[in-house]
Amino acid sequence: MIKKMKFSAMAVLSTAMLAGLLTGCGGNADKENAGGEDKPAAGEDSMYSAPFENGKYTTPVTITTVFPIASSLKFKNGENIENNVHTKWAKDTLGIDIKYLWTVSDQNNAYETKLRLMLTSGEKMPDIISFRGSPSLISDLIDSGQFTDAGELFDKYASDVYKQAMAEEPSVWNPYMRDGKRMGIPILENAYNNDPVMYIREDWLKKLNLKAPTNLAELETVLDAFTNQDPDGNGKKDTTGLAVGFKNNLNTWMSEAGWIFGMFGAMPNQWNKTADNTLAYGSVQPEMKQGLATMQKWMKEGYISSESGLYDENKATEAFTAGKSGIIVGPYWMTGWPLPDLQKNVPDAEYKAYPLPAGPDGKVGRHGTKIASGAVLINKDMEHKDAFFVYQNYLFDNWANPESTTFVDGFAKGYDYDIAPDGTVLKEQDSDKIPGGWVDAIRYTLTYDGAIIPNLMMNTLAKLAGGAEPSNQYEKNLSERIPEQIKAAKIIIDQKDSVMPEMFTGTPTETQLSRGDMLEKLEKEVLNKIIYDKAPVDEFDTFVEKWKTTGGDKVTEEVNEWYQSIQ
Repeated sequence: MIKKMKFSAMAVLSTAMLAGLLTGCGGNADKENAGGEDKPAAGEDSMYSAPFENGKYTTPVTITTVFPIASSLKFKNGENIENNVHTKWAKDTLGIDIKYLWTVSDQNNAYETKLRLMLTSGEKMPDIISFRGSPSLISDLIDSGQFTDAGELFDKYASDVYKQAMAEEPSVWNPYMRDGKRMGIPILENAYNNDPVMYIREDWLKKLNLKAPTNLAELETVLDAFTNQDPDGNGKKDTTGLAVGFKNNLNTWMSEAGWIFGMFGAMPNQWNKTADNTLAYGSVQPEMKQGLATMQKWMKEGYISSESGLYDENKATEAFTAGKSGIIVGPYWMTGWPLPDLQKNVPDAEYKAYPLPAGPDGKVGRHGTKIASGAVLINKDMEHKDAFFVYQNYLFDNWANPESTTFVDGFAKGYDYDIAPDGTVLKEQDSDKIPGGWVDAIRYTLTYDGAIIPNLMMNTLAKLAGGAEPSNQYEKNLSERIPEQIKAAKIIIDQKDSVMPEMFTGTPTETQLSRGDMLEKLEKEVLNKIIYDKAPVDEFDTFVEKWKTTGGDKVTEEVNEWYQSIQ
């Protein structure tokens, strides 16, 4: 199972702006209770569809929904998703009664399958659907005509903090646009969460009297030394310079190779914006040839393993954590998993995070991180449409907002935190001291993570790495992260201008559905042959022409039709 660390993240706001945004919201709360008594910033009582006073509906209103139960989702005290500390909080604090029409174990796409069965059978949909998964299903749900213009409701009911979060990247609405209407509310994620940084064996650099590389020439000097100068000191030629795996893609989430092409201005496996404001598929651009020539050279020289084309992200990473490769590229959170395995396997090993090196012309390029994953759809027949925003506003204004003290220690005492007799706050690492164990109750929420404002976590980590003192509990919590993780976050922010974001966020086009698998197979076969020196670099030109004539040109046309439709 792929492990991914998830953190609550928010946009950095100035003190003055926060003061304005939070007028009438928040306040101190008894940390013995989830949610406290803070009021959601949803506007005047006259806005609501039911009597509303002191931050809640005076007579509870109902939201119906459905929910996928992930295998990692834990419960305690005899609770389940339909009756737990979260549903009690929603009713007691907001006057919202959450009812689940059904729940399903989220194994083998069971949630998606059940939703699609509802759709095809014409079954009445719940008030809201939160879905992360197939863009095609979200598109089909929207096109069913059962859901309302969510953007109009968002403009009317969303709090300032919620709107500020969404405004950080307006393009998050793009996948859910229909005739100028925003039909789904994007579920926001952490910005820069999967953007790559370079990790290097610092002890190997010291042993071989090398400095960390800042450009391609210096990088190849280090790769050669790590491959040929016995950096692990065992008298064998059994190390490689770079741990990389491209079984799945060149541009991927860990032990990836996209940055190699980024040094030449290319980014494979995604759609990139061109100078004339059109979208072009990165894997077929002329700049790819220089990246392929570089990887071909590294393969011949032994700088990368001959098994790299067979390695997925996890397998390639094992070479680094086993102490057999000296460099790996991946997200900042690798410092928490899996890089600590390096010290377990090689106790004296030391690694550090460094910026991605520049290419011959000074270019640095890396893939970006999508800051939205899935969407919330609101049924056009929902009686109390404002209720979703009362709920979500509260979480943005108090859970996601670092200035609020409502959830200063966690969502619910006795679940994701507890208080020891001496006043110490017990967290996940103290699970054995919390009766029934630590449980991440925020994952019970309607959007799975409570609320996330995309940029603040990484920007705050970068600020802390620069020497700033924590100014609130949120910043204090971040300051306790692994030092190398804080440093890696700053490097990612410092190089943020090098991001090459995926620009196509629509549903698969007609030709992608009919020809996509064939085009992907063609791409992998030819690019791998070139990297393995089974074909000359110039074979790339023949591949591009074949890609275009066997569906690529038509896909490009369709992708750009979508792109122009959302401008």
